[in-house]
Amino acid sequence: MSDETEDTTLYQAVLNHEEQYSIWPLDRQLPLGWSDAGKHGTKAECLAYIEEVWTDMRPLSLRRAMEAADSRFQSKIDSSSSSS
Repeated sequence: MSDETEDTTLYQAVLNHEEQYSIWPLDRQLPLGWSDAGKHGTKAECLAYIEEVWTDMRPLSLRRAMEAADSRFQSKIDSSSSSS
């Protein structure tokens, strides 16, 4: 006899303010800071959805900081090439 039982729990994909994903049981209240990402189903279905949509694992704040640094760097390059 196997100790494993089939997981019949329905889940939802959830998203936080940093655009990071997770799964949460559908019948439980969402924890603070998380919102419904719009996908409900089995654990496997929700995880497959997350794998499809979460293409950049970096938190939103890090992506924004890196974009700002890239912009500042590009501005320096542009200003030095125009003064030459």
